[in-house]
Amino acid sequence: MSDLAEWSSFYVILGSASGALIGLQFVVMSLIANRPRLGVADAGAAFGTPTIVHFGVVLLLSAVASIPWHEIGGVPIAWGSVGVGGIAYSIVVARRMRAQNVYQPVFEDWLFHVLLPFAAYSMLVGSAYVASSHARPALFTVSAATLLFLFVGIHNAWDAVTYHIFTSKGTTKPEEPPDPGNSN
Repeated sequence: MSDLAEWSSFYVILGSASGALIGLQFVVMSLIANRPRLGVADAGAAFGTPTIVHFGVVLLLSAVASIPWHEIGGVPIAWGSVGVGGIAYSIVVARRMRAQNVYQPVFEDWLFHVLLPFAAYSMLVGSAYVASSHARPALFTVSAATLLFLFVGIHNAWDAVTYHIFTSKGTTKPEEPPDPGNSN
């Protein structure tokens, strides 16, 4: 299966990056875990978990592409299965985003947490459908979807971290500097 073999370096790089980013996401979430807020579990399911899922999908697709397949037959089944499951998961994420009440999502949130992942999962389904007759374009489509998952995950991880860093619990006020004119 020479078409797929040509992609091995690409998927080794993406799989490695995805694995490292999953680990980094866990480290960051552990560091900010001491900032609990009411309803944060619902928000985590809506905003944090999908990031790990997208990184996991990149890792899974990279692993599938790295298997020494002798023919393309089984690969599109894997892509299509991930795509169909991901489309359903995108609907679940949209429902979770609506249900949580910690944060009011804006268009950017809907774009990066629902619309772009839905598009990438749809690309996987489409590539699985045409792979038997158009293997090369299908491989490019899967690679584009995989990159999209990686970039969506990076954006969402960065967005979550900056949100947690720049948003206080609302229970404490920042310390005011001492008044230099007051000697007490």
